[in-house]
Amino acid sequence: MLKKIRRYALIAIILLLFLWSAGLCFFGVKINSYNVDFTTKTDAVIVLTGGRNRIIEGIKIINAHLADRLFISGVSADVTLDDIEKSHNIKITNPEMVELGYNAANTIENASEISDWIENNDIESVRLITSNYHIPRSIEELSVYPLNATVLIHPVYSEKVSAQWWKTKGTRKLIISEYNKFLYAYMRNCLNLWKRK
Repeated sequence: MLKKIRRYALIAIILLLFLWSAGLCFFGVKINSYNVDFTTKTDAVIVLTGGRNRIIEGIKIINAHLADRLFISGVSADVTLDDIEKSHNIKITNPEMVELGYNAANTIENASEISDWIENNDIESVRLITSNYHIPRSIEELSVYPLNATVLIHPVYSEKVSAQWWKTKGTRKLIISEYNKFLYAYMRNCLNLWKRK
């Protein structure tokens, strides 16, 4: 009996590892297949802080008049718009179009802050800017909220994050970590949905 249990446990572990690995491969392909749209105009641009070149990309979009407003979510409490311009060596053409969000310290809080901002400002369409590897989890966290806005995904591809992520130790560690965080968010949301039924 004990041998049977061990055998079934081993089979279950092997199956889970296979599914996890297959999912990781799909995740790796997905995050490097997003197209960047530099033509569609939206009501607003939303940037999630935390990754290389995200804020610069958002400022470039607003300077190109592809949106009327820019919201940067997850800004540290002591950071100002002037600090952002200086640290990123970029000038914002219309500072009055930019708003900083100070109420988020992680992706879950980003989603809440973004949802509130969209609702409070009657935004109907947004361009969501974040790192390519961060998009699946960002969308998953946002799915918790009933956004009444069209979301245009705008990935930021960093030269320091290799598309062949499995070949570089640092990138491989980053992608696996992000994949596991996405899985956690996905399973948590599925569980919460099941509980509500």
